[in-house]
Amino acid sequence: MYLEKINGPEDVKKLNLEELKKLAQEIRKALMNRLSKIGGHFGPNFGMVETIIAMHYVFESPKDKFVFDVSHQTYPHKMLTGRKEGYLYEEHFREVSGYTNPEESKHDFFNIGHTSTSISLASGLAKARDLKGDKENIIAVIGDGSLSGGEAFEGLDYVGSELNSNFIVVINDNQQSIAENHGGIYKNLEELRNTNGMAENNVFKAMGLDYIYENEGNDIKKMIEIFERVKDINHPIAVHIHTQKGKGYKLAEEDKEKWHWCMPFDEQTGETTIHFEDEEDYATLTANLLLEKMKKDKTVVAITPAMPGTIGFNRENRKQAGKQFVDVGIAEEQAVALASGIAKNGGKPILGTNATFIQRTYDQISQDLCINNNPATIVLNFTSVAGLKDVTHLGIFTISAFSHIPNLIMLAPTNKAEYLAMLNWSIEQTKYPVMILMPGNGVIEDGRIADKEYSNKNQYKVEEQGEMVAILALGDFYQIGEKVSKEVKEKLGFTPTIINPRYVTGMDNELLEDLKKNHKLVITLEDGILDGGFGANIASFYGDSNMKVKNYGLKKEFIDRYDVNDILKENRLTPSQIVEDIKNSLSIIK
Repeated sequence: MYLEKINGPEDVKKLNLEELKKLAQEIRKALMNRLSKIGGHFGPNFGMVETIIAMHYVFESPKDKFVFDVSHQTYPHKMLTGRKEGYLYEEHFREVSGYTNPEESKHDFFNIGHTSTSISLASGLAKARDLKGDKENIIAVIGDGSLSGGEAFEGLDYVGSELNSNFIVVINDNQQSIAENHGGIYKNLEELRNTNGMAENNVFKAMGLDYIYENEGNDIKKMIEIFERVKDINHPIAVHIHTQKGKGYKLAEEDKEKWHWCMPFDEQTGETTIHFEDEEDYATLTANLLLEKMKKDKTVVAITPAMPGTIGFNRENRKQAGKQFVDVGIAEEQAVALASGIAKNGGKPILGTNATFIQRTYDQISQDLCINNNPATIVLNFTSVAGLKDVTHLGIFTISAFSHIPNLIMLAPTNKAEYLAMLNWSIEQTKYPVMILMPGNGVIEDGRIADKEYSNKNQYKVEEQGEMVAILALGDFYQIGEKVSKEVKEKLGFTPTIINPRYVTGMDNELLEDLKKNHKLVITLEDGILDGGFGANIASFYGDSNMKVKNYGLKKEFIDRYDVNDILKENRLTPSQIVEDIKNSLSIIK
């Protein structure tokens, strides 16, 4: 094997062309070995093997600096920079993250998991290089799907007009984002592909960059030649390459959307080897509700920034929705402002994406949406500690980040019935911007009946009346609250009050005041960081009283590739730990 002998880019340079082609085959085999067993980003990595081999053959990493957008296509890069064991041997899989990571290697410069950032980050490296008088190449790699992001435009605009020195932007054009591409720039990319880069209309030249095109992005020889042409260039240039997403695995070549990211699977059949007990999921439930509403009301419209799966809009559902489904591309700011405008003009917009990606829209949610108080609905997936676990994709900051924005109603449903009721109410109401947090602990049907109306803001729901201790269990931590209540009854001999707050963005002052009559301790549970969160507001309410308050949530920290149970224990979020704290607190209070 050639890959086993690659300990760094210097070893790549020792191989001849035929050996490099065999190395590409071995890299794809190693990708298959890892991805079929633990999952990850499939299509982007399979499509960029030859390009990344050529980059390391021509350039001098880490002196020459590579910045990969999103990191979706960096697995081959990792194999060639001393991390091949993480792909060859199962016992080492967990040692290598799915994203570039400076803690892993000197060949990685940023921990990157969000899109459209590489050009801007790399421009900073180039500016510092120029200030120091150094001469290394700076190479930003970006997928065509990421070009619709605002930061990518800002980066191109800057380097094309302000950076008069070496800067190489590699545009990996595989004609696919997660789903299909959306946006005007892709018409120009198509025109450039069809004319072999000779089209008069050229967005990159228009922004001040030099330009070169290579149609055979999966040809190592041609990629080496094109990188040798641009190496040590003294001005910014866009290297536009055409590649095949998922190359080398027929199923991925034929269904690029399905194979953008994958669960563990059987290599021969492509069938997922992990099966969940829950047949239902909130994405599918969301799509079903929205499609039914779309049939009856032409003003209902689902919006996503390149994340249609978040709200269950697969290809079939997108086709069924027609003009009532809008994918704005990787452009979260546009998605929020679009939703606000639709709501202002009498439409019923529902924006769906992952919590980690909505973080970049704080200004739009505050300014474009909430100051104007337009009744748009934002549905967020993976807001939970049990959601996405890479440090770049955490959703645990959602509550503390957005719950303080005036006019916004943030709702935290505790089961299936409540989620559907809140979503239905939000779409039909005309007074408030609403953010709904999808539960992260599965689709739960527990028989509790959900209210249909949520216009009476900040009214908590007492699920079981008790004494001594009140448990305010928010959202998908409600089930932890139920377990705490059960254990308190069994071990401490009394029935606590268990409350479903429902509203993250506000307090039920009347209920909280009433708890003072026959309760000594209030417990808050929230699936997010404690700093600036729901519990902090409750503690502040009781600050001038004798009520003791204990807040349970997560520490403010970046956590990466963690075990959920370990994190819960570290933050004393297991029922037994909480009951132990309750017992100790009551003994002190007495």
